[in-house]
Amino acid sequence: MRTPSTHARCIGWILFFCAIAAGFAPSALAATRLNGIDVFAQLTQHIKRQADTDKQAFAIASQCMNWFYKQQRQKPAPPAVQNIAWVMPESSALAAAESETEGADCRNRYPDGLDGVRTDFQRTQALLSLSLTFYEFALVGDGDDNSIYSARELHDILVALNLAAEPSLGADAHLRSLTSQFDSLHEARGMEALMTGMGKLYDQGYRVTTADKAHLNRVME
Repeated sequence: MRTPSTHARCIGWILFFCAIAAGFAPSALAATRLNGIDVFAQLTQHIKRQADTDKQAFAIASQCMNWFYKQQRQKPAPPAVQNIAWVMPESSALAAAESETEGADCRNRYPDGLDGVRTDFQRTQALLSLSLTFYEFALVGDGDDNSIYSARELHDILVALNLAAEPSLGADAHLRSLTSQFDSLHEARGMEALMTGMGKLYDQGYRVTTADKAHLNRVME
């Protein structure tokens, strides 16, 4: 017959082993942090690096297009007036020097002039749009906004992009698939395929949340 003290020790050991078991139970984090791999963090960082590059390229194209348009709109300079001495204000001289530097840079970048910069403006705009939309896709896939993909969320975003979603492949392989897919769609400017994937997430009940919008706005700054 067990004594009360023996019974109490048994209960203590049971609780101890239950606590250990709970610590090693499969969790939402385990699916995306195998071997230290955080799929959400690394995917969004990969996309953001490209988005930052795209923003810079788009800003240059936009600035140069404005410069070429400005040159096109300028009227011919009036004839010089004799016997009148006039010194350009320092601020105006500085602005003129900056404009000339900007003009030289834009002419070097776009020897075809306005036609060339228009084409590049459209190209850089499309690339930036795809990067930001894929970033939004990555945020939407984090349905509970905890900055971690659960096993279900990771499965759903992979399937939405027609990628293999077998858990046995591991988080590292899934991350490589997602970043490679982004790179491929970015190079091809495959907005249609990306929007199809977004539609699949919406069919699963995912939505753009207030937290997603705030996060995306910070990336767009």
